[in-house]
Amino acid sequence: MLSGQRDPILVPSVSQDDIQVQQGFTGTELLLFGAILDPTGARAGRDYDIVVVLKGPTEPIAVREKERVGGIWVNAQSTAFQSAPSFFAVAASRPIADIVDERTAAIYELGLDYLQLSPSGTIDPEEQATFKAGLVDLRSRQGLYKQLPDGVQISEQVLYQARISLPSNVQTGTYTAETFAITRGRVIASAIAEVEVRKVGFERFVEVFAEQQSLFYGLLAVFMSVGMGWVAGRLFAMI
Repeated sequence: MLSGQRDPILVPSVSQDDIQVQQGFTGTELLLFGAILDPTGARAGRDYDIVVVLKGPTEPIAVREKERVGGIWVNAQSTAFQSAPSFFAVAASRPIADIVDERTAAIYELGLDYLQLSPSGTIDPEEQATFKAGLVDLRSRQGLYKQLPDGVQISEQVLYQARISLPSNVQTGTYTAETFAITRGRVIASAIAEVEVRKVGFERFVEVFAEQQSLFYGLLAVFMSVGMGWVAGRLFAMI
């Protein structure tokens, strides 16, 4: 709850708080749901909008611009962001522009246009906006960034639900689902739920081995590559 005692309380939940990634994982769909109540436990009893922001673990990333030189595409200018969410999705009961003004949307990152990225070093604002737009476009096409303007359904101004799909290429780690209740352009309540995405089985073994024994993992990868190349050569010679 963000302000006084009369403001309502959000009670959020998720259909899965532990998503296991293993061989053959094709993605999954998260159901984010909950209720909005007044402090006495009764229904809040007023009109409101709901916005859900699902954010994956942040990571540093370099964004490079491609330029065609002599018929060949090469890397041109680039910039680095210190922290960019590996996954970012916004679902709302109505288009964001109809719910809050730009200042409020920017404060709470309510939409891809208001995603806050931290550039490494000094960069011209216009250039930063260009690279940010490129990153958002790339990850949107990969299914990692998305905006669902009618993605939240509200029932009798008490219950809400939103469905957000996670693609097969999601990064493991802790995901935060932050829900906002908004009335007349003002955020009146917010709450956070967490979802853990983790690898299991052989994929988990490989991940742990690569992290804890990086040298041996690198050597093993080289030996396997050489071995597979030798076997392929022998088979080709027998044909």
